[in-house]
Amino acid sequence: MQLYIGEIQDKTAVLLEEESRHFSKVTRGKIGQTILVTDGKGKIGQGKVTEIHNKYTVVEIEEWLENQEKRNFHLHVAIAPTKNMDRLEFFLEKATEMGIDEITLLKTFHSERKNIKWERCEKIIHAACKQSLKANFPILHDLTPFHEFIQKEQQATALIAHCHPDFERVHFKEIEQKNTDYLILIGPEGDFSKEEIEMATEKGFKGISLGNQRLRTETAALNAVFAVNWLNQS
Repeated sequence: MQLYIGEIQDKTAVLLEEESRHFSKVTRGKIGQTILVTDGKGKIGQGKVTEIHNKYTVVEIEEWLENQEKRNFHLHVAIAPTKNMDRLEFFLEKATEMGIDEITLLKTFHSERKNIKWERCEKIIHAACKQSLKANFPILHDLTPFHEFIQKEQQATALIAHCHPDFERVHFKEIEQKNTDYLILIGPEGDFSKEEIEMATEKGFKGISLGNQRLRTETAALNAVFAVNWLNQS
């Protein structure tokens, strides 16, 4: 059964224009059809379509599906966007499927991409949520300069993945703990600059290694997402 995004109030859900058009025009949905609807905030309802209009569709919720995504940890990855947008979009899609709560796009000293299409990135995330039947949408933050992001007070275990030999690093597996909130910084292909690593260290970030292999940006980020999720499922 296909999942749609809508606004939910009590036992009524409303698919707004884009989702409504997809339901009625693309999938040729009809009144009386049973579909799934989520608000992206933890609810998935199953119900019947009662109205179809040009710009919205109404669904009466008949039952709520159990939220299987309840987690005892919060995972936030701050990543420098790759020059090739396909690779960034791949990360957004797969990280969403595996499970991630928050994503910040970082503008760093060695960043090859200085701008992104935030709306398209959010659509990639929403599509991945619909495909994998997720009730909680990751929060996506627009491109943020590294020095601004690093000044924010962090409540999570704060880690910076880098390859610089002049700074101490420990393997990620030595830090992993269950039911712990994580903020992990992933740099661009040219790595974080020395100044950025120093700045992060001064703010309490701990340097980590994600293994002996040299990984591309999106691979390193997915490696971290997988490791945190695997730890908390074992």
